[in-house]
Amino acid sequence: MLSALCMAGVYGILEFLKSAVFVVGYIQGGSLFPEPLTNEEEKMYLEQMAKGDDEARNILIERNLRLVAHVAKKYSNSKVEQEDLISIGTIGLIKGVNSFKLEKGAKLSTYVSRCIDNEILMHLRAIKKLRSRGLFK
Repeated sequence: MLSALCMAGVYGILEFLKSAVFVVGYIQGGSLFPEPLTNEEEKMYLEQMAKGDDEARNILIERNLRLVAHVAKKYSNSKVEQEDLISIGTIGLIKGVNSFKLEKGAKLSTYVSRCIDNEILMHLRAIKKLRSRGLFK
């Protein structure tokens, strides 16, 4: 049981790093992100993901990475590097895709943009707390 949990954790980290490669490429190259999915493609991949298709999940994450960069721009006036904000936002994207429910009727982009926002805000609050204690510069 523990071995299965460890493998799931390793798989999650590898998937995050795979996504992070796209993020770094976007920052450096400007247009490495693939185009967003059409409404029909998004629905198809969401249905496949609901049936347990991990490849569909990965496609949904990869094709929404552009949204992470867009949301992270809102926090460019913070003292956190843009690359760090994008990395934190990518975690929010992954959590959002994993928890999205198609039957609720919301658009994926609307839902995950809130998840990205929340993840970045949690990070900024944690930094503020550490700074107030003198543990972070």
